[in-house]
Amino acid sequence: MEDRKYSAKNIKVLKGLEAVRKRPGMYIGSTGKSGLHHLVYEIVDNSIDESLAGTCDYIKIILNEDNSVTVEDNGRGIPVDIHPEENRSALEIVMTTLHAGGKFSKDSYKISGGLHGVGASVVNALSEYLEATIHWSDGKIYRQRYERGVPVTRVEVIGQTNRTGTIITFKPDPEIFTTTEFDPDILMARFKELAFLNPKVTIEFVDKKNKERHVFHYEGGIIEFVKHLNSKKTSIHKDIIYVSGEYEETIVELAMQYTNSYDENIRSYVNNINTVEGGTHLTAFKNILTRIMNDFAKKLNLLKKDESNLQGSDVREGLTAILSVKVKEPQFEGQTKAKLGNEEVFGAVLKVLGEGLNDYFEKNEKTVRIILDKAIKAARAREAAKKAREMVRRKNALENSTLPGKLADCSSTDFDKTELFIVEGDSAGGSAKQGRDRNFQAILPLRGKILNVEKASYDRLLKNDQINDIIVALGTGIGDDFDITKLRYGKIIIMTDADVDGAHIRTLLLTLFFRYMTELITNGRIFIALPPLYRVSSGKEEIYVYSDEELKAVVEKFKSEGKKLMIQRYKGLGEMNPEQLWETTMNPEKRKLIEVTIEDAQEANRTFEILMGSEVEDRRNFIFRHALKVANLDI
Repeated sequence: MEDRKYSAKNIKVLKGLEAVRKRPGMYIGSTGKSGLHHLVYEIVDNSIDESLAGTCDYIKIILNEDNSVTVEDNGRGIPVDIHPEENRSALEIVMTTLHAGGKFSKDSYKISGGLHGVGASVVNALSEYLEATIHWSDGKIYRQRYERGVPVTRVEVIGQTNRTGTIITFKPDPEIFTTTEFDPDILMARFKELAFLNPKVTIEFVDKKNKERHVFHYEGGIIEFVKHLNSKKTSIHKDIIYVSGEYEETIVELAMQYTNSYDENIRSYVNNINTVEGGTHLTAFKNILTRIMNDFAKKLNLLKKDESNLQGSDVREGLTAILSVKVKEPQFEGQTKAKLGNEEVFGAVLKVLGEGLNDYFEKNEKTVRIILDKAIKAARAREAAKKAREMVRRKNALENSTLPGKLADCSSTDFDKTELFIVEGDSAGGSAKQGRDRNFQAILPLRGKILNVEKASYDRLLKNDQINDIIVALGTGIGDDFDITKLRYGKIIIMTDADVDGAHIRTLLLTLFFRYMTELITNGRIFIALPPLYRVSSGKEEIYVYSDEELKAVVEKFKSEGKKLMIQRYKGLGEMNPEQLWETTMNPEKRKLIEVTIEDAQEANRTFEILMGSEVEDRRNFIFRHALKVANLDI
């Protein structure tokens, strides 16, 4: 009989950096594109922390031709002397031991982004090789090399120096990462952001692969950041509102300006880390802004007696804002630092911004009136759209009759089994309705392209018939009113043609879900159907093919068997009859679905801003660079 005794011998102890290589996702979020770039951020953040300590004003990052990265700064340099307790160089300890570093000593770093003390050692563990070169205060240059986190040389003296600083060169390990090719656009966006947030630092980025060099330095700090973000927009007031202050050892800084656009662009940071999921600091800012706007709307008699208070979405329409806080001991949710949890920061932000914004509003009545006029118009448009929707719903008391007329609903009430297909075009929608399993599959056809919500006002969004159909069909509401518990289907499947127009419609739908119904994505409810590109047949035998590479393999197989072929290229879903559409794209047993996830919320946000926003130059550069990769062109 098999020995199933569970004892001490079954317990495996991971030593050194083994745990990082075994479970890299715990430390950098993923082993995909996001995690790869996170390696660079960890090393650069260490240099930025030197800047926050007042000991570094220049950082240079080099993307080398072999996909290794070099990060150099003129800070104090990682200590190289012998640690009294460990009896080895402090450099080796920092690079090979988790939770070892100056971040745990308040004497070394009062404020730091890399607070966990795992950044350098994690990058080392996940690199094919890493070399650390230190210009130390004793006038000597030290170097040590590591391979997959293990030292392969001693800390050795390699020369003399008259400066201090750290140089780290590392190459991501292909055994760990699904891709080891860095995207210079992603890196450059982060370095530019850091330069705005740290006006005393100059950041140089050299891309040797593309033969490009960029230098970022902004003495105006976050005020220049707001100017940059609004450079292609029309502001409704000239000056940028700036507030800063400190309360109970939390430093708060805010720059904001309103434009005539309808979108809201608020970026929040804690110790230079972009908290894309917000946190206590962002919540406090939104609360105090709404409170002060309502106070002044009443004080200036701008709201009518029968009008209710302005809501958060009203006062933030067209707002571009940068909120940056410096916290001694920030508590983030996870090593990837997407959301701040410190409760005391909430109070600090309320105190500093409450006093600062109130003071500005008191002294600048003309500007305040312009801003409030925009917010009040947004509130009235929101109320008008809400009343219009309610009027439609009241036409019939029966719940199902308020569902969109084009929606072919399913009969099952088993939430986990039900599916809603959002289908491009009436023709494909008709085939899908005929081919579906009516028990658990619902069909909502769309005519043409929906509204680009990245550029549209909230009330215009609500008045759009196609978007309204989607909102009502899902049952969740939208934006601040979103409630995922009211979702009517377990899966929402986007089914569009496999062409450029289909990809555009898919992107428009994903923009809607990402901006106003994010929980559908984070809860794993959004999927993309993958229809076949070709139908290959020989006599009664037929194979559906989903890519050009797969087509080549199938053709070669049939030809090797001496069979005559017929190849049908599907230009759209409408070319398939109901049976074919069911068999290839809708049958749960045979279909291919892509689940939509957010691996990196910050990068997802940046990509949507570039592709769907108003920055034409950024979009052109993004498309040009990525089109070259796809087309494999040489320039």
